[in-house]
Amino acid sequence: MNAPTLLDNARLPRWLLPADWPQRHGVPELARIAIEAGRVRSVQPARDITPGAGWDLAGTLALPAFVDAHTHLDKAFTLARMQKVQPGLLGAIDAMLADRVHWTPADVRERASRGLQWAWACGTAHVRTHVDWWEPDALPTAWPVMAELAQEWAGRVRLEQVALIKLPLFEDASQALRLARQVKATGAHALLGGFVHSTNWSENALRNLLLAAQACELDIDLHVDEELDASAVGLQTTARLLREIGYEGRVVCGHLCALAAQPEAQAFATLDAVARAPITVVSLPATNLLLQDAVTGRTPRQRGITLVKEAHARGIPLLFASDNVQDPFCRLGSFAPVEALGTAALVAQLDEPFDTWSQALCRSDWLERTPATTAPTLVGAKADLVLFTQADRHGWPSRSAARVVLRDGRVTHGDASPFFPE
Repeated sequence: MNAPTLLDNARLPRWLLPADWPQRHGVPELARIAIEAGRVRSVQPARDITPGAGWDLAGTLALPAFVDAHTHLDKAFTLARMQKVQPGLLGAIDAMLADRVHWTPADVRERASRGLQWAWACGTAHVRTHVDWWEPDALPTAWPVMAELAQEWAGRVRLEQVALIKLPLFEDASQALRLARQVKATGAHALLGGFVHSTNWSENALRNLLLAAQACELDIDLHVDEELDASAVGLQTTARLLREIGYEGRVVCGHLCALAAQPEAQAFATLDAVARAPITVVSLPATNLLLQDAVTGRTPRQRGITLVKEAHARGIPLLFASDNVQDPFCRLGSFAPVEALGTAALVAQLDEPFDTWSQALCRSDWLERTPATTAPTLVGAKADLVLFTQADRHGWPSRSAARVVLRDGRVTHGDASPFFPE
């Protein structure tokens, strides 16, 4: 019974159902999911359907497999070997630089593999990791390790790697192009990235980064405005430059904390420009809560999360992700993106986390060069599903730790025996 052909009475989120899906008292009816050869053959309303020989989920919440769109596998699990870390982003960077001298391929591989195993167990099928790239002429220790892991995990977890390069290294156009070519040579799973911050700000360097990616047909993933400085202009400049150069790929911008510190007119104008650009936004609520407005012995006054509701209202693709896990940037975490949404639901006061915001954990297509233009559906997709056995739609993601994970329609984690027919 570890490979059901029918999942009866599944509770699917509103965003995953067609507009004409029947409702009862304003709530979508339960669904019957038919599985064949490891893929979803059909999804139908469960009402008025004769019970079959499959599993009766009895209203259990079901979601597609997750995408963790922004992680740092190269840094994960390093906190335990560090001394006291100074508060804030720059303090965390200093602590990581001190630890980095001890990194070896074996050390990085062990820690990154542990993170991928945790991601696989929780129901994640797509992980994007950023790899620190500090020197223009030296390949980071972690870069080839991630390329090897991407091959080893293929078929279980799709692993992408982003070259997280400090912005000044793009100041010279020829060097920017050389770095982009190195990333391109890694393979189709590699992306060009950069750390865009007011402490290293250069519009010329950012332009060179974008032009180099365009020349090499690379997608881009940036850390942008990870600060509460209202004068930070990384995001608004990125949106403008993309339009000016006619960039044709997909750009992912993570963090964007400065939006929350800016006057609304300025922040909203920037978001309007983002909505017209090929930009996906990724919010990292846990890490930003811990790093922004951080001073020893003082309770933070500002939350550090970006304007997720305003981005969503403008139709900007938006994802929540784990970011750092048990390193100096974030002492918490378990590579379970549901935890990120749970944090966001509280700090951003999100309504209907399951029916509306759960898509911010599942829309892997929002990382693609050309996101899907049709409404999302399970039909035809791999039967990679996560069933939350103790949660309900009102309280989710509370009580979400207990779950059953299906890959290609087969149980890989969790106890599905309560669903078996008698």
